[in-house]
Amino acid sequence: MAALVGRSTKQALLRAKPALSNQQATFVTLKSKTSKRVAWLLGSLAIGGGTVVAGALAQPTFASDLVLHPPKFPWSHNGPLQTLDHASIRRGYEVYKQVCAACHSMQYVCYRNLVNVIMTEDEAKAEAEEAMVEDGPNDVGDMFERPGKLSDHFPSPYKNEEQARAANNGALPPDLSYIVQARHGGEDYIFSLLTGYSDPPAGVKLMEGQHFNAYFPGGAIGMAQALYNEIIEYSDGTPATQSQLAKDVCVFLKWAGEPEHDSRKLYGMRALIILSFLLGVTYYMKRLKWSTVKTRKLAFKPPSYK
Repeated sequence: MAALVGRSTKQALLRAKPALSNQQATFVTLKSKTSKRVAWLLGSLAIGGGTVVAGALAQPTFASDLVLHPPKFPWSHNGPLQTLDHASIRRGYEVYKQVCAACHSMQYVCYRNLVNVIMTEDEAKAEAEEAMVEDGPNDVGDMFERPGKLSDHFPSPYKNEEQARAANNGALPPDLSYIVQARHGGEDYIFSLLTGYSDPPAGVKLMEGQHFNAYFPGGAIGMAQALYNEIIEYSDGTPATQSQLAKDVCVFLKWAGEPEHDSRKLYGMRALIILSFLLGVTYYMKRLKWSTVKTRKLAFKPPSYK
């Protein structure tokens, strides 16, 4: 009896197996187009969301983000067609010579760079001769000083880095040749730094020889405020206010780091004009060469069998 029941059950299961297999396959696989689209949409959203979250978590936090960023000033040389104000460059050189040169060097700028920019050749020669430059050795092996020449670089106020640090409480005054390009914010940062000195707020303690400037990272800067109203007299009679002094020296430093600023914009405008003309010529030649190709008619003529 048991054997008969077992054989009957086995035959019933074997007959039901194809139906069960089909039902299981229909449940697991996504045969409909709508289900596939939903699956692709959910997968894309999961991958995209995970990428966005991972990218956000991977962004580092810099200490510089906690520093007061300088505002954007409307400089006259901003824009594709604007050039540097050469009168401002000349006044900025006077500010550097009479104020900044006492601590900062510009070892990558020569007196010949001033020719036809803010001075004539004779004026630049006379300017260079005012500086005594160490040269040598001479016939007996000694170093000597001579008046400067057009090929000489601006003299440094210190002979070496150690002497510069000893004279400034351990702080090294940076070279100003490329200071505008080397600082985030460019001339905006330099202007804000020169005019941003103030009394330290409550809770901020400064060491001896330090000064508070909100635009300097950390707030404590070793350089004292250098620009004040009427600290110098401009040769052209321009009122020497603090903001005017800072603006002129920023323009001068901008020119020192990018002496090709004006010529680069000039060549760029010339290139755009030439390329605009060539674009029209190229479009005409393209239309001319491809007109016969795009307008031709293709016809199929089946062979005739006789």
